[in-house]
Amino acid sequence: MNPRKLFTLTLLFTALGIGYYSMNAAPVLSDESYSYHGDTAWGTDVDEALDTAAAEDKPVLVYFWTTWCTYCEEYNTNAYTDPGVLDRLEEFVLLAVNLDDGSESAEQLQAEYNANYPPQHVAITPGGDVLVEINGYAEPDGFATYLDDARAAWERR
Repeated sequence: MNPRKLFTLTLLFTALGIGYYSMNAAPVLSDESYSYHGDTAWGTDVDEALDTAAAEDKPVLVYFWTTWCTYCEEYNTNAYTDPGVLDRLEEFVLLAVNLDDGSESAEQLQAEYNANYPPQHVAITPGGDVLVEINGYAEPDGFATYLDDARAAWERR
């Protein structure tokens, strides 16, 4: 075998090995055993969240997340522990959707709100109308501002 082919094969197997290792090195956690929700209580049942929001006359904050999302961990350690954010979250019905769940309801919400990559938050009415979208990570102050904007949109409806 000539040296060029040997080098190419070595490079290919090295790349495959690194890819395989990186895919399997991260812990795989289920929705029940761990979530990046901090000290907040997020529901996971879509219909229940929408019914509760309608009964309590509150908007719904849908949080699209995954266990492998590093920015979701940032929300966990920074935003969901911030007192100002926690106060604002009480004004919403909280619904967490694990994008890796694979359930029909998770896939339907993912498609409806174009949640292709976590983290994403969407504040909606109980009827499903979008109030505010928060794509990606926002620092606690910025996240609080988004929540204020969503609440203001809710009041104007």
